[in-house]
Amino acid sequence: MIENLKDPAILFFIIGLIAGIVKSDLKLPEAIYEIISIYLLLAIGLKGGVQLAETNLTALIIPATGAIFVGLIIPVIAYLILRRIGKFNKADSAAIAAHYGSVSAVTFAVVLIYLDRIGVRYEEYTTVLLVLLEIPAIAVGIFIARLRASKTRVSYGKLVHEVIFGKSIYLLLSGLVAGYILGPQGIASVKIVFFDPFKGALTFFLLEMGLVASRRLSDLKSAGTFLIVFGIFMPLISGTLGTVIGYYAGLSIGGTAVLATLAGSASYIAAPAAMRIAVPEANPTYYLTASLVVTFPFNLIFGIPIYYWMSLMIH
Repeated sequence: MIENLKDPAILFFIIGLIAGIVKSDLKLPEAIYEIISIYLLLAIGLKGGVQLAETNLTALIIPATGAIFVGLIIPVIAYLILRRIGKFNKADSAAIAAHYGSVSAVTFAVVLIYLDRIGVRYEEYTTVLLVLLEIPAIAVGIFIARLRASKTRVSYGKLVHEVIFGKSIYLLLSGLVAGYILGPQGIASVKIVFFDPFKGALTFFLLEMGLVASRRLSDLKSAGTFLIVFGIFMPLISGTLGTVIGYYAGLSIGGTAVLATLAGSASYIAAPAAMRIAVPEANPTYYLTASLVVTFPFNLIFGIPIYYWMSLMIH
């Protein structure tokens, strides 16, 4: 885990976090941050699509089914923990659960870099698993929220549009399709733009994420001790489930570690947008603080090495 701190991306997240805590005037311009986030999502999709073009699609069936199962079951587990043990109301429990069933594309990018750095191979279609995990969890969270007695009316057309055509899912899917169509030869002319500078762009993004997380540290008081503990232990529960499913789905050590990391991560882009529409009465402080301030840094520093260790142990 200490070795993991030597990764530039993680180190710059910590630099950003400290800068925010000490109230430095360091700030990434909003336009730059937006451009980098678009670049990262598109690059992840493109890379996955190119790799998918060289993959036997029948090999994807079982892992894809396993990923969908993980995306469906994790929000149910999270909801039951939050509702019965944490005593959160139904709306907050459903909204938080959706975040923990959904995934973090940035955490996904970091685990791939981590595995590349230690020389561990993983399946080419892992980006497909990322997309497959994103949507079912949000749908389950919304379904659970809608089960409660409520007069709140939701525009499901607007909701579906937000989930499918929101920035994160749209760019990932578009990149995936484009990369698959272009293949290794077609993508060669723009490889220098989308593949080679990827880690540098991720470093800048995580610097800003450190600053964003530091600005929400004060929300930890209102979130409460239980939510902080939940934000650490829920990823371990989900990561364990992802490890088991990955192993029995026939994934390699690296692929299992990736699925475990995806399962253990929590969304802070797609899920918040969906929950604002579907569950407007849920408290954003709870789900944003848990996913961004607690789980995201935990996974970057401790979680990824733990999920890799789990994968090694089960294999």
